[in-house]
Amino acid sequence: MNDTHAQDHSGHGNGGHKGHDHAHMITDFKRRFWVSIVLTVPILLLSPMIRTFLGIGDAVAFAGDSYVLAGLSTIVFVYGGWPFLTGLAGEVGKGRPGMMTLIGLAVTVAYVYSVAIVLGLDGKVFFWELATLIDVMLLGHWIEMRSVMGASRALDELIRMMPDTADKVTEDGRTETVRVSDLVAGDKVLVRPGAKVPIDGVIVEGRTSLDESMLTGESRPVEKGEADEVVGGSVNGDGAITVEVEKTGAETYLSQVVSMVRQAQESRSRSQNMADRAAGWLTYIAIIVGLVTLVAWLIAGSDFQFALARMVTVMVITCPHALGLAVPLVVAVSTGISAANGLLIRDRASFERARNLDAVIFDKTGTLTQGRFGVSDVVAVSDLSENEILRLAASLESRSEHPIARGITAAAEERRIDISQPENFENLRGRGAQGRVGDHAVKVVSPSYIREQGLAVENARVDDLAAEGKTVVHVMADERVVGAIALADLVRDESREAVTKLKDMGLRCIMLTGDAEAVAKSVAGELGLDEYFAEVLPDQKADKVKQVKAEGRTVAMVGDGVNDAPALVEADLGIAIGAGTDVAIESADVVLVRNDPRDVVAILALSRATYRKMIQNFALATGYNVVAIPLAAGVGIAWGILLSPAVGAALMSVSTVLVAINAKLLGRFSDSAGLASEKQPSNKHNSG
Repeated sequence: MNDTHAQDHSGHGNGGHKGHDHAHMITDFKRRFWVSIVLTVPILLLSPMIRTFLGIGDAVAFAGDSYVLAGLSTIVFVYGGWPFLTGLAGEVGKGRPGMMTLIGLAVTVAYVYSVAIVLGLDGKVFFWELATLIDVMLLGHWIEMRSVMGASRALDELIRMMPDTADKVTEDGRTETVRVSDLVAGDKVLVRPGAKVPIDGVIVEGRTSLDESMLTGESRPVEKGEADEVVGGSVNGDGAITVEVEKTGAETYLSQVVSMVRQAQESRSRSQNMADRAAGWLTYIAIIVGLVTLVAWLIAGSDFQFALARMVTVMVITCPHALGLAVPLVVAVSTGISAANGLLIRDRASFERARNLDAVIFDKTGTLTQGRFGVSDVVAVSDLSENEILRLAASLESRSEHPIARGITAAAEERRIDISQPENFENLRGRGAQGRVGDHAVKVVSPSYIREQGLAVENARVDDLAAEGKTVVHVMADERVVGAIALADLVRDESREAVTKLKDMGLRCIMLTGDAEAVAKSVAGELGLDEYFAEVLPDQKADKVKQVKAEGRTVAMVGDGVNDAPALVEADLGIAIGAGTDVAIESADVVLVRNDPRDVVAILALSRATYRKMIQNFALATGYNVVAIPLAAGVGIAWGILLSPAVGAALMSVSTVLVAINAKLLGRFSDSAGLASEKQPSNKHNSG
């Protein structure tokens, strides 16, 4: 939609009447419509053509009725037509004629011509056509704005998530209700069961479960206790908690999201620019075709009133209103869907380009993998079971803070293996650890320790695990090697699903990692990746993106937004994943709140769905003109088809409402794609 339309037409604009009081505008159009429709009744009864059509002749005629007719029509023209007249003035003043120019010209020509007839010019008045045209235009805008409002509520819904007040805990332990805007960092607030968390902060007392669906799109409650972060807008469960305020105002998560959504809705895109140019050309076409229609009918011998009616109908029916709304409404809906599901769009143009991607490059650590050491395999080389080997190792390592030790104890917890406290625990510097677990002298040691002791472990599976680049430690019980445990940066289950779906979408999946060749090859094979780059230093990642782009591919880079920043900028689409509440990542075009690779699939699928809706709206907005313009010009009169200006206005309004409804249907995407419902809560840590 051209800018004059956005500014002058009561706030119609990108994203659907953005920045204005929607309810007030709807009420204003509603009031103007009802006043105009009431006045239209006597206008119709006083119009000679309508009296003849109704068969009442001069039954309601009286001396000076033409002046009363002109007076009532003047009220409808000025009061009912005011939004269109001011829009005309604004567009012409800026040299950017658009929809309001066409409507304003149509009603002005009809009014001036009819007044001239009343004042003595030979012809027939056009007042009833003028009144019904304004009525239909007002009704169409009233209905359309209600549709637009429903399609562009992303910001309003986000803002409504935040409560206005909070229960502040005073120094003497009492609570007082204060406005959220009055809270400062360091204040403590009490959040009662079932209440919304009023501000971003940290739990200092209590334990509860929180519904963070506004953050992640997942409705499953998340357990929270002391020292855990909470986000304003999340809903408290059944436990009372005291939260210390950390972030206020523009620093809060929702404030950042609102700012990002507004930025995305307002950012210009190639599709919007194309729509604006098309709307501009359509305006000029309407004026030219309208004038040609007027002249053609006059040359054909028709009276001026008939020719004028055809010109006005052409100008009204060709209004590019639906075309102007085609893209902004889809932008508003898609941005709202993405924000509600933790998929935050920072740059619309890059998001639109995502539909043309043919390669996705993933950073490995913390993106495809969990970013922590975990047990991938337990190998028994004795009569002990794998669980018993893991129990002995975990019991010993429970006294250590080494990453390998934490990985082993975490694996035992995941398998629900009971561990016991070790005795005589001792670190073997650079080699492992030893101690007593129950009746056994247990050691968890490196392969080099085994070699130093002259021991041999002949097991093909252990050799294969070492060849894959995994870290292998040996478990000894009573000076006998009983098993081996392999650890690695564990691949996320979500990564397998994401890679499969991306390949089904026709994309090439590539991995970047600083790990050794063996590790990269193992992870790539496990995930079924098409390609990988191993031993890549952080400052070399952008070069690898350039290398893939040089192959003629359109590339997305997925990383954590910190050490991947240069690569994110270099890619055609930079996706920062696992941002949590830290959504202000400047290097990314799209920010994914969850640390879930499946969200990459979701954002690319949303991009494609959004583009399809834009194309559908283009077709709806322009396709009807192919038939409507000739009919408006009177081509169908030979078949008994003749459109009045009011019918033309109704058709134009219908096309606009259809565009709004079609944009709204994009909301079905989140249901069909299962953005939240199919996902299990995933690790939300910041991978760094």
